[in-house]
Amino acid sequence: MFSTKIYLDNAATTKVSDRVLNAMLPYLKEAYGNPSSIYTIGREASIAITNARSRCAELLGAKPAEIYFTSGGSESDNWAIRTVAAQGAANGKKHIITSAFEHHAVLHTLQDLEKQGFEVTYLPVYENGIVKAEDVKSALRPDTALVTIMYANNEIGTIQPIAEIGAICREHKVLFHTDAVQAIPHLHIDVVKENIDLLSASGHKLHAPKGVGLLYCRRGIRLTPYISGGAQERGLRAGTENVSGIVALAEAMTAASEVMDETNEKHKKYAKKIYDTVMQIPRVRFNGDWEHRIPGTVNFSFEGVEGESLLLQLDLKGIAASSGSACTSGSLDPSHVLLALGLVHEVAHGSLRISMSEYTTEEEIDELISVLPGIIEKLRAMSPLWERLTKEENK
Repeated sequence: MFSTKIYLDNAATTKVSDRVLNAMLPYLKEAYGNPSSIYTIGREASIAITNARSRCAELLGAKPAEIYFTSGGSESDNWAIRTVAAQGAANGKKHIITSAFEHHAVLHTLQDLEKQGFEVTYLPVYENGIVKAEDVKSALRPDTALVTIMYANNEIGTIQPIAEIGAICREHKVLFHTDAVQAIPHLHIDVVKENIDLLSASGHKLHAPKGVGLLYCRRGIRLTPYISGGAQERGLRAGTENVSGIVALAEAMTAASEVMDETNEKHKKYAKKIYDTVMQIPRVRFNGDWEHRIPGTVNFSFEGVEGESLLLQLDLKGIAASSGSACTSGSLDPSHVLLALGLVHEVAHGSLRISMSEYTTEEEIDELISVLPGIIEKLRAMSPLWERLTKEENK
């Protein structure tokens, strides 16, 4: 039924692991009670949520009371940003700082706030895809309410100087939010040491199911109620809790932390293999920074190649990859992330993102690099753009 043999789009979503699935099952079939009920089967579900909250908090260096469960990263981003924006506006602070290549859950929320009278500064990320902490400091104003900078980029994997930015924000008494959706599976995070005030995470990036995430909110920050109608999540997010999903998120975060260092070393080796092969292809560009990057994510742009055609050709070989964010796959526009690096539209259109998980094998990487050069050559042979580029080169 399913023809994909090699899955290399883990930045888009991951499969649910056996360990996580087994942790979920009791709360789907046995301890399935409503956590708000006082009888045994309800109390069992409630205890599971309490335990999961504690585990997630411990892994982030937070307190259990600072963890709020949500439906995923986009909701967490919205909740954090809109909360701080509303409180800032009430105190005459309507300026927000972000980067030019945030996830659209952040960018679209900020664009909506701009329509409501907020002013947003979009910091550059330069050719290497990294925000400079000194740019954040320079952009701060007396009316700045929030700085929101993603921990690791979802398309090119670059890791931002979060601890340094957090320290600057704390010094200037400005709240700092980070979208850590891509970072959580791959990096050890300590919200206290890194001066993070609010943090977003999502389960389906680390082998938990879709539809569950969390928001960390430092004690002392008063979250605005997000959904009305019940006392769940301390009265701030009504609705019967997704017990199995919450259990899955805690289990997935625990599992990821246990193998993180080992997996990252493996991914460094695989990424180097891909890089050494791909960079032998003429007129190719590696996007981002090689050192300050999630080891399992690599992104290349091929001149004279259309990204969608490249993905379809890989799919015919049983390989699933991406040309950018899954959240913008219906758009014909080139990636805003790659444009923020300074790529022209024609080059940005020909991008390929490879993102690995702990289950990615060296044999799968070998299969990818054995077929990729031939696919590029085939697509360029059919490309009028490539023909024009080579003619100009030979003049």
